[in-house]
Amino acid sequence: MTSAPDPERIATDLRACLGPLVHRLRRFKPDGELTLSQTSVLVRLDREGPATQSALAAGEGIRPQSMGPIVAALRARGLVARAADPADGRQVLVSLTEAGREGLRGARRERSRRLVLAITGELSPAEQEQLAAALPLLERIAHRI
Repeated sequence: MTSAPDPERIATDLRACLGPLVHRLRRFKPDGELTLSQTSVLVRLDREGPATQSALAAGEGIRPQSMGPIVAALRARGLVARAADPADGRQVLVSLTEAGREGLRGARRERSRRLVLAITGELSPAEQEQLAAALPLLERIAHRI
């Protein structure tokens, strides 16, 4: 008779497995690719729309003064634009440009490519099926957290 799996052990093992995977995907940067902070700001703008630098800083959990250089670097590369807030001309909104959207798509494509290579190079077809079957479970867990 087998005993039921221990949810605490599963949680610990899952964190130990997924943490390094996510870290490695985020860490990989070809020459000239954006920093993690810059990418995070682009993702936030893509997901939430235009925002002030203060709102971006709050969302990223950093000081507003630290957001200035990040936005300046993104702006210098043409990935974001600044414009007066139509609702409050005293505020300046940062928004994603089309080049910024394309940069995000390129970064996502590269991370996906690396995952595909790892999956096909490391897992047998049967193991790939097991992984595919586990994805809905992982998604349900992610939505619950």
